[in-house]
Amino acid sequence: MKESIKIFYHDLKNSFKDLLPIIIVVVFFQTFIIQAMPENLASIVIGLTIVAVGLALFIRGLELGIFPIGEGLAIDFARKGSVFWLLTFAFTIGFATTVAEPALIAIAQKASVISHGLVDAFWLRMTVALSVGFAITLGTFRILLGHPIQYYIISGYILVVIVTFFAPKEIIGLAYDSGGVTTSTVTVPLVAALGIGLASSIKGRNPAIDGFGLIAFASLTPMIFVQIYGIIVYSFGDASTALPIVEEVAIATKSVASTYSFSPVDTLLELVGVIKDVSPILVVIFFFQYIIIKKSVPHLPRIITGIIMVIFGLYAFIIGLEMGLFPIGESIAFELTAMNNNGLIYLFGFLIGFSTTMAEPALLAIAIKAQEISEGMIKQNVLRIVVALGVAIGIGLGSYRLVSGDQIHYYIIAGYSLVIIFTYFAPKYIVPIAYDSGGVTTSTVTVPLVAALGLGLAENIDGRNPLIDGFGLIAFASLFPMLTVMGYGIYAQYKIEKIKNKIDKNKTEERA
Repeated sequence: MKESIKIFYHDLKNSFKDLLPIIIVVVFFQTFIIQAMPENLASIVIGLTIVAVGLALFIRGLELGIFPIGEGLAIDFARKGSVFWLLTFAFTIGFATTVAEPALIAIAQKASVISHGLVDAFWLRMTVALSVGFAITLGTFRILLGHPIQYYIISGYILVVIVTFFAPKEIIGLAYDSGGVTTSTVTVPLVAALGIGLASSIKGRNPAIDGFGLIAFASLTPMIFVQIYGIIVYSFGDASTALPIVEEVAIATKSVASTYSFSPVDTLLELVGVIKDVSPILVVIFFFQYIIIKKSVPHLPRIITGIIMVIFGLYAFIIGLEMGLFPIGESIAFELTAMNNNGLIYLFGFLIGFSTTMAEPALLAIAIKAQEISEGMIKQNVLRIVVALGVAIGIGLGSYRLVSGDQIHYYIIAGYSLVIIFTYFAPKYIVPIAYDSGGVTTSTVTVPLVAALGLGLAENIDGRNPLIDGFGLIAFASLFPMLTVMGYGIYAQYKIEKIKNKIDKNKTEERA
């Protein structure tokens, strides 16, 4: 018990450290730019404290429950030798977790409102969920075959670009964003554990090179599927209903975020909502474990304890965000758009991108696994900083794109072209992790704030259409971390080679 308290205290201390960048950004903008103290200061402080506790619980629960059961399932499937059931499990876990993803539900509802129902929220969710199921299946099949991931991903990006030229402009930003909201806080650790466990149990596979990459597939395929869905909808639907400006969205984005008010009923419903979000994952896991593999879960009490910690950690995390971060973040975004100072908007986008990414649970989970699998060669804190820097650049540039009114696909195509070039030069071990980094940056913390910033800008800038211009920031936040992580890998490899050459040169001189 004493050891458990000590471990939790260490996790809690790290959680507060992870939240520090967010606190600094908020304090800076409130004090020096807006020059006013928020009315709900006590609620914000309490909220951020609850976020830290939730994050600590979540991480400990991952270590106890989600990681072991995911890797255990992968090993059992490999031993069973049934490709059919393994791929069925991969599709089911991808589909079931995505269709209930809160971020996707929010984006789909927003798209339906803005398009006056032309983009149907239910069918958009089904399209994305099917694409993720297909993605996890394809990614798992790649691990079985041992193919290099870059061939699949680069082919996928080329296909995204080709489809973009045929897709209606109203769907492009939404399609790019759909790729960033599919990988939830709970799905990411489980899918990562599945890939790493599978790569570890197959002879000739390298967990670092082959184990990562499933999340990258889940971020890529929705872009293709949603654009195809858009082509069908805008070809056969009544496009005249998709008005440029919609009153419902104006109300949602132009108003300052309301202060959080505590309600026992709402708080209980929030817990029920988290359980509902996690339930499809648990149903799929235990169905395949007991019915297909026909084997009991080892260390079941510890696994159940871990899952309960994940649920309550995620619950506390979300409650804390609603109390503290979301109201103040949306309030600052609203104040900045009203100031008509583009430089401040870009700066806020950059800083909020960096600070929220550092607090993303999904990124933390991947960073922990990356450090473990690489045997310390990839440091989790360095990886998180590099990814956060990529998100910061992405949101800053995406904000500029929105303000200037440029077409989004020119930026995205240029970005993917750079990803392909960087892939050629980056060391093999960093490429799958870089691809996955793009999918884990847009989750529980980042998506609501970034979506609010994008739609807020589109509503408050003359000549911008929320449907065409309001979406897309999430896509920028998913793209640029791939570049920064591979850039980090290229630089690290260069430094290693330089040191190695220096040692070899000294040895040659000593022999001479």
